[in-house]
Amino acid sequence: MKPIQEMTGQEIAGVRGVLFDIDDTFTLHGRIIAEAFTALWDLHNKGCILVPITGRPAGWCDHIARMWPVDAVVGENGAFYYWYSEQEHKLLRRYVFAPEQILEKRHALEKIREEVLERVPKAGIAADQPFRLFDLAIDFAEDVSPLSQEEIQEICSIFTSCHANSKVSSIHVNGWFGDYDKLLMTRLFLEERLGLTWEAARDCFIFIGDSPNDEPMFEAFPLSIGVANVASFIPMMKHPPAFITKGEGGFGFSEVARIILNREGSIHE
Repeated sequence: MKPIQEMTGQEIAGVRGVLFDIDDTFTLHGRIIAEAFTALWDLHNKGCILVPITGRPAGWCDHIARMWPVDAVVGENGAFYYWYSEQEHKLLRRYVFAPEQILEKRHALEKIREEVLERVPKAGIAADQPFRLFDLAIDFAEDVSPLSQEEIQEICSIFTSCHANSKVSSIHVNGWFGDYDKLLMTRLFLEERLGLTWEAARDCFIFIGDSPNDEPMFEAFPLSIGVANVASFIPMMKHPPAFITKGEGGFGFSEVARIILNREGSIHE
């Protein structure tokens, strides 16, 4: 990984938008700091396309799409994207498959929940689970004392044994049934809402993340950036980010924003 200061002026000049994880990328120690939210507004006011790409639940994403200065939000690790239509004055939703299809899977997820809590008793169910549509979020560091890597891997193995997908974030293990991830839904959003081919999109968007569930995005985008705290997860990754910030979490996010905002020319050039 290279320091973000080594990004070239030519690379930065082509950036139209920023895709970014939320927890421990945009936040710091569980909070949105002023520096990060101000940077988000500054990017928005300059015409930058902004899309959080998060593992957080549908209920949170409804709020984010309506209330934050963003163009859309991809949630539950790629199960959907939401965007607020100014023309229609309402929130619009695009799911990877119909929500009713997941009902048959909820029973299986409940079985996984019971097995995880039995085999890894120090784990918890994420506090935001009631607001989720498609996945099961196991808390290993948000509202419980941090679990060991062995315990986290045990949780992942339970999902795998039940033929479910799982991804590790900085605070949760998210598991679900269905062949999708953050990258799949991001690509659908870029094509369907912005009319961009993948070849064009990957070269004009920066992605910022911090943990293993961001790895598909790190691999896909040449201008992929990890905030400083990504360093602790590098041994778990085959595809680390291309660049790394000096600051952790929201400080790292604002660091990237300043580089974009300080370049010559406008967002649209």
